[in-house]
Formats: sequence, structure tokens, C-alpha cells
Amino acid sequence: MRGKGKAVTRRDAMALLAMAAGMAVLPRRAWCGPALSVTDLRGTIDAGEAGLSPKRSENQTEQLLDLIHEAIRGDQWVFLPPGRYEVSNLSLPHKTRLMGTAGATEIAFAGGGSFLGAEGAGRIELANITFNGADLPLPEHAPAMLHLRDVDEISIDNCALKGCGKTGLQLERCAGSIRDSRIDGIGEYGLYAIDSRGLSVRENRIANCGNGGILIHRSEVGEDGSIVSGNRITRTGATYGGTGQFGNAINLYRAGGVIVSGNHISDSAFTAIRANASSNIQISDNQCLRSGETAIYSEFGFEGAMVTGNLIDGAANGINIANFNEGGRLAIVANNIVRNISLTGPYEHDSVGFGIGIGVEADTVVSGNLLENVPRFGMLLGWGPYLRNVAATGNIIRSARIGCAVSVVEEAGSALISDNIFESCEDGAILGFRWHDAATGELAAGGETFGHLTIDANRIG
Repeated sequence: MRGKGKAVTRRDAMALLAMAAGMAVLPRRAWCGPALSVTDLRGTIDAGEAGLSPKRSENQTEQLLDLIHEAIRGDQWVFLPPGRYEVSNLSLPHKTRLMGTAGATEIAFAGGGSFLGAEGAGRIELANITFNGADLPLPEHAPAMLHLRDVDEISIDNCALKGCGKTGLQLERCAGSIRDSRIDGIGEYGLYAIDSRGLSVRENRIANCGNGGILIHRSEVGEDGSIVSGNRITRTGATYGGTGQFGNAINLYRAGGVIVSGNHISDSAFTAIRANASSNIQISDNQCLRSGETAIYSEFGFEGAMVTGNLIDGAANGINIANFNEGGRLAIVANNIVRNISLTGPYEHDSVGFGIGIGVEADTVVSGNLLENVPRFGMLLGWGPYLRNVAATGNIIRSARIGCAVSVVEEAGSALISDNIFESCEDGAILGFRWHDAATGELAAGGETFGHLTIDANRIG
């Protein structure tokens, strides 16, 4: 027997649970022992038991913050029972651990300042909570509903963000993970991460964001190391217009060493996955459906892009590896399916244009891809003098106006086009182009030759 007043040990608690499980099969009156709450076992402060109850139209910032500080002193979580708790200007301290009941616990913006943030914290953990901006305006100095800076380890798990005219979640110089959460009905960007220190964004559902889904940006070119994987992103708008600055489901900018994999992306106003000045990136095994502009883009000053195993169905261009004139080079484009490309995009194009399956320029391998139903060029190799060391081998191109257009401008560099299958390419399998204009007949037949081109063993059907 335990002595009177002796603390309940972990072993005692487990024994009680085992006894409860065994007694569950007995009649109700046979087990009348005292209940042991989940919060007692887990060392969590129950906000309801501590006197904080959900009340509409009452700002409860101070009461909630008091409970958070109490939990920090005991290294505990704060549990918020179901209901709506209204706060404003809530600044989360280091070691905040806040949880609720998924789909039932809501922290809503009360207005009159910023909503929720943290700065300089070592660790912040939020779980099973809906954050509701209540469609109330944020002040100019508050860029997002949730705005966190310099947090060493952030964990946002199974939460929801909604009802904000600005950005849902903005992170600056943070590390950690955002997972299994939903961001919906946001005016600007769903998640905007700047200068991250190894961030994981996994298995989230992001929909109906006005200008962008997930943005991984850096203030200067550098290693970022974020992983964006397994997310479902749909209906990304471009309310600010532009020619690609907005309207992208996933956007990398100056961010090196990023992995974008296994995402399901649909109905983006512009690009499903757009990487600008981002080196050593992997874009693999994503589904990109009904993109308004180029489905997958690696552009401007980058070195190193792996674009492999993606499925693209519906876009103004499929995959574009561009801007050798700005230093964009070194890529592999392999084993992708690109189909149902359109001649029209969301703006008037003043350069290469739309209707292209895969376009590349410098130091790039294009291999094992399947392209179908492309109204202009199945593949575009180079643009004017911007062509160097391109190998296009083992691809299948069917139902394209021109199977492969390759630059024959005098300054263009070398290209190898071999072992491809061209079927139903109505205006030719391989043609040489000078900028926008066709400059040769059918090159696959071996008639005309150019010193910078090697064309061999292609099959035309």
C-alpha cells in the first residue's frame, strides 16, 4: 500500500490505466474509483480548469499569457478546451507550448493591433488550434496573422489559419517544421519564409491564397536547406497581377539547397513551382495540374537544378530552364510527363512565348521525358545565342506542331539531339530557328548540317 499523501509515480499511473482497462468490462457500479484526467498524466495545464473559458467579444490576451508563463515555469503545455478565445498583440515567449482540440479550439483576432507573434524565442510549439483572423484588418507594421522572427525551433502541427487579408504565416530566420496544417482564405501568401535555417514544410493543405502559396525566400543568395514536401496546394491567385512575381503555388527566391518533392498542385494562376536564382535545388515527383503559366520554372542566376519525375497536365509552358544570359545553367530534366499545353498565358509574352513543352538553354540534359499535345514546340533548345552543351536524348514527343526547335544563330553553342521518337509533329520533327523564325528544313533527315549540332538516330512517325 502507498502511504497517505505519497505522490503518484509514473508506474502507479500506468497501473491505474491498466486496472481501468480491465475493469471496463465490469458493470458500471463495480468500478467507482476516482478518474485520472489526461492532463494530469501528461503534465498539461488545462486552461478551463484554470479559469479561462471561451468568451466571444472579450479580449483574453492577458489571461492566456498568464497561463503560458505558468506553464513555462513548469515546462508544461497549455491545453485550450474547445471554443473561441479572442486575443490581440499576443507575443509568445520562449518555450510556449499551446495545444487545443483540432477543429474545435479557435484563437481569433480581436482587432486593435497585431494578432500573434514571437521574436528571439528558442522554441515555440503550437498544435491542434485554428487561428482565425476574423477578416479584421492588420496594421501596416504587421505583415501576417502569425509573425515569428528568430525562433530556433518552431513546431506548428495540425493547425489551421484562415480569414486574413494579408499573409497567413510569416517566418523570418526560423528553423523547425510546419506540418499537417491547413491555410485557407488568405489575401496574400499562405506561408512566407525568409532566411530560414533548415525549415520543413510537409503535408499541409493550402487553398485560396490571393498571391502565393508557399514562398521560400532569402534576402541574399545563399544556402537555405528547406524541404517542401507532400503538400496539397490549390487555387493560388495573382490579385497583384504581374508576369510571375505573384500567383505561384511554390516559389523559391535566392534559396539554395531546397528540396521540393511529392506536392500535389492544381489551379495556380501562374506557376506551380517557380525557382528564381536558386541553386542546387531538387524538384521531383510533383503533380502540377492546370497551371496558368509555366508549370515548373528554374530561371535567372542559378547553378544546379534537378527536375525529375514530375507530372504536368495543363499549362502555358511545361518546364522552362531559362536565363543563361543571367547565369542560369546546369540542370537535368528527366523522366517527366508533360501534356496538354496551351498557346495562351495570363499576359502578353514579349520573348519566347507560350505553347512549349520543355525549354532549356545551357549545360543541361533532357532525357526520358514524354511530351504530348503541345501546340508549338515539344522541346526548345536554346534561344538565339543562348545555347551551350545541351543533350536531348531518349525523349518521346507526340502531337506537337514542331517536335524540337533548336537555335542555329551563329553564336549558339553545341547540342546533341539523338535517339528521340517524334510522332505526329505536323510541321516537322527537328527544325533550326533563328529566334522566332524557322531557318531550316527538316534536320532529322540529315540534309542540312550545322557544326554545333549533332543529330542522330531519331525516329519519326
